[in-house]
Amino acid sequence: MAGAKDQSKLGYRILLGAVVLLLGGSMLLYLVPQTPGVGEVSTDTVAKVGDESITVAEIRQQLDQVMQRNPAAKVMEPIYAQRILTDLVSQKEIEYEAKRLGITVSDQERADRIRQYLPTAFNNGTFVGMDRYAAEVQARFQLTVPVFEELIRQSLLTEKFQKLVTDGISVGPAELLDEFRYKNEKVKLDYALIKPEDLEAKINPDEAEIKAFYDKNKSNYQVPERRVVRYALVDVNQIRQGIQVSDDQLKVQYQKNIQDYQVPNRVHVEHILLMTVGNKTDAEVEEIKKKAEDVLKQARSGAKFEDLAKKYTEDPGTKDKGGDLGWLVQGQTVPEFEKAAFSLQKGQISDLVRTQYGFHIIKAIDKETAHTKSFDEVKESLRAPLLLSQADKQASDTADQMSAAIRQSNKTSLDDLAKQYHLTVSETRPVSATDPLIELANSKDAKDAIFRQRAGDLSLPIRTDRGYVVLLVKEIQPAHPGTLEEVRDKVVADLKRQKSIELARSKAEDLIKRVKAGEKFDPAAKGLGLDPKASDLLARNGTIPGAASGKQLTAAFNLNAGEVGAPLTLGQNWLVYQVAEKQEPNPADFEKQKKDLTEEALQAKRSLAYEAFRTALDERLKQEGKLKLMPEKMKNFGSLG
Repeated sequence: MAGAKDQSKLGYRILLGAVVLLLGGSMLLYLVPQTPGVGEVSTDTVAKVGDESITVAEIRQQLDQVMQRNPAAKVMEPIYAQRILTDLVSQKEIEYEAKRLGITVSDQERADRIRQYLPTAFNNGTFVGMDRYAAEVQARFQLTVPVFEELIRQSLLTEKFQKLVTDGISVGPAELLDEFRYKNEKVKLDYALIKPEDLEAKINPDEAEIKAFYDKNKSNYQVPERRVVRYALVDVNQIRQGIQVSDDQLKVQYQKNIQDYQVPNRVHVEHILLMTVGNKTDAEVEEIKKKAEDVLKQARSGAKFEDLAKKYTEDPGTKDKGGDLGWLVQGQTVPEFEKAAFSLQKGQISDLVRTQYGFHIIKAIDKETAHTKSFDEVKESLRAPLLLSQADKQASDTADQMSAAIRQSNKTSLDDLAKQYHLTVSETRPVSATDPLIELANSKDAKDAIFRQRAGDLSLPIRTDRGYVVLLVKEIQPAHPGTLEEVRDKVVADLKRQKSIELARSKAEDLIKRVKAGEKFDPAAKGLGLDPKASDLLARNGTIPGAASGKQLTAAFNLNAGEVGAPLTLGQNWLVYQVAEKQEPNPADFEKQKKDLTEEALQAKRSLAYEAFRTALDERLKQEGKLKLMPEKMKNFGSLG
């Protein structure tokens, strides 16, 4: 399974065109929703733009794709669902406005874009045929042809609106100078970060303070209902320790799954890629080739391949990993790359390899010819799963027998049951509904049963990570206002936290006063038990690691060297700082940066203009009654609150 996942990722790594990013925008474009026909309104319609509806089913379809890619995202389902709805509404609004204005995407425009994204669909300018085209689209993007081509059309339509909205935007000299100053003005700070959590250990409230704090906040200290449970556990690990697995049993498993041990011809490679995709001229391609030849010369002269890859490769998927593509099997990459990779011996570096993506330098890290792993090679890896399987079956059989006994007679006692099946009876500490149930591996099912069950009744066996457990509620301790002794630990912790927050603020204020009175920053901070530090030169788009960002420290850039800033609150932490050095921008750098500054400023203004257009379009369609939202239907996707 892991191998299949690696191969899937590899397809994206080799395909450096990264279509989803190219098509992108903010939209979730990996699915094209199957919408009801014009004029048709589904009973689960969430939104309607003109005659087009968006349904719960469409959102669920895309949401399921998100969850398949990231199961841990389940807790964020309501947020993802809302994002998907917003993106679908935005796309349909663009489609509606395009129809109104007569803006369309021609077949030729779509074909030209496909040629750009998927050059392998054409061989010397000739289309390779529908079957191979469909296979290429599926292999490289995991999409069908209709979905892929619809995504192309949508992205082109969006580009046309962006061009329409942003074509007249320009950047003036004053804006460029402001941007130049913003990016190049720097400060160096002496600072102290004051964290209440660091001060808590030094706070030791006396008994009078603790009692006064408890009396003042008594209503906050309710003791919830707690239950004490006796339980008998069919322990899977204990059963497994008593099971012996013979080589003959392991051989049966080996033969049964022998296809899992077949290793194909494969090669483990690293590569360096210098890209030629896009509208590169012949002269530009020749320059890229010369650079690639220089990198190849360095690799063959003994330079570490991984370091060269981190420095030179333009494959974003492998750059941080020193160009490592992992194991490749035949049929997985483009033909030119595959032929070169499989011709290398272990440790060998290829000549330059030209593909549609650019010039590759390939190094073979390891190589394996097709073979089937022997029984002795895999024997030990088979033992643990087989032991666990047999132990699980034995535990499950015992649990079934216990269930039958409990159902047969409600007078069966936990002790008799444990004796009959040779189980040990144990007892939990008093636990509330929110306490961890450590004894039973924090099983949610066991916890639910404990607080659902009546005292004295036996539960049916419940599956936990430790095995099957039968529960008996021994004691129920009702919820009640906590006495000081019952909640002392929480009261003391809350009091120390409050006092530490007050102390942090007080130390921040004292440090400011001392420095303003003429003390040097470091001795003043140390005198208050703080740890003074000095930052590197910091621009507004920079950061002080572990402390604050340049944006949070905007006020510092308006101060002169030697001046002290107002204490900065960062959550419950405080940052006190003094400007140690101020570096003004060097006017000579303006011309060097002008081109990049212009492009960045233009991009920022275009993004703002396009978002303003989208917002205005949304508002206009609402006012015209062309956009209707049914937010109550989004309750289908749960709530974070």
